Amino acid sequence: MATTKCISPIDGSLYAERECLSMDAARDAVARARRAQAAWAARPLQERIDLVMGAMAEIERTQERMVTELAHQMGRPVRYGGELGGLKERASYMSKIAQDALAPTSVEDSDAFRRKITREPHGIVFVVAPWNYPYMTANNTIAPALIAGNVVILKHAAQTILVGEHLADAYHAAGVPDDVFQNIVLDHDTTSALIAENAFDFINFTGSVGGGQAMERAAAGTFTGVATELGGKDPGYVRHDANLDAAVDTLMDGAMFNAGQCCCGIERIYVHETLYDAFVEKAVAWVNQLKLGNPLDEATTLGPMANVRFASEVRAQIDEALADGATAHIEKMPADDGGAYLTPQILTNVTHDMRVMRDESFGPVVGIMPVKDDEEAIALMNDCQFGLTSAIFTADAEAADAIGARLETGTVFMNRADYLDPALCWTGCKNTGRGAGLSKLGFDALTRPKSYHFKKA
Repeated sequence: MATTKCISPIDGSLYAERECLSMDAARDAVARARRAQAAWAARPLQERIDLVMGAMAEIERTQERMVTELAHQMGRPVRYGGELGGLKERASYMSKIAQDALAPTSVEDSDAFRRKITREPHGIVFVVAPWNYPYMTANNTIAPALIAGNVVILKHAAQTILVGEHLADAYHAAGVPDDVFQNIVLDHDTTSALIAENAFDFINFTGSVGGGQAMERAAAGTFTGVATELGGKDPGYVRHDANLDAAVDTLMDGAMFNAGQCCCGIERIYVHETLYDAFVEKAVAWVNQLKLGNPLDEATTLGPMANVRFASEVRAQIDEALADGATAHIEKMPADDGGAYLTPQILTNVTHDMRVMRDESFGPVVGIMPVKDDEEAIALMNDCQFGLTSAIFTADAEAADAIGARLETGTVFMNRADYLDPALCWTGCKNTGRGAGLSKLGFDALTRPKSYHFKKA
């Protein structure tokens, strides 16, 4: 029997291991979900909302489990309290807008005709969630999908396999039926086979470009909708009129928090030449205040990367850049073990010929380049295969608007970065994939339109 293993980045030990479902057992899970969907969709909308929010309350009640298991599974320091704040914020917002977002659109209601468009649940929504923000990324789809009347099957990443169990425990404790929300463990072959035989009605995948391509290939010809959020290489631009200290603090936090393992983390920074030297000096001082260490230690501000192989990729990008003439500014930290514990790094004298400025790093490293004006910054920000977010630091909102209109990205930030606003659509372009999470558009993605055209007698 195939198994899924979580190797803890804290010490390389086996933290959790689960058996993968056989093909027959996986098909049975899908069949049970299919049978449960109509009754779930028939429940009043407010009841579904209340049950989802009840699950959030259950997660809050068991927050210590979240915090401790996250540290062991993917290395997030316990001092940050897990993901409860963002989890509640997003679920609460989607619950608040559900009545309006899912309400029928009336086109005409006259003596002659009644015409309207309703939103119907897809049926079974399959969520394939990543390990880096394993609660929030999964629940971005789970909560609105359930609210909209879908049933959900969750396949979580091997690195955070216990998160799926915690979410399932919370939803079931709140009263969501076992077959309406299922957390299952699948290997890649079984996953692909289920998708290919049209087991699901909608798929939401967050992960690598290669993983997204595998999802689309498996779904080819099934007409199953596949929403993807894949890689990122998000840029920040510091204009000549930016608040320097605020830009440094925000961008370096965006680059280093969670050991740089953020979908919308800052991976490259462009600074107006008049501020460049001061920005680099302050950025280096900011990073040197981080404490790399065991995530179970309250003093630790930067934990290990989630897996040794992830850290190896970041080290390789840094070494290649240094060999090509880049300058490293951070001395090796005492906790750096050559494995999952990785010294955060700032690189200058970098170019877009270097992988560290071109490929996704997904670790605590950022390259910084000077630019002479907005035109150069825009060209460099767009010189990328990905497009998730872009951050502009400036005192001029009109300039940010004009720059933002020309950026190939899913979200434009001004004077902030690395944040997901649930009132705005979470989306991307290029190799970041295509989807629409959260906001009203999130409900649109998780439902299908149905038109009514009644000619009255």
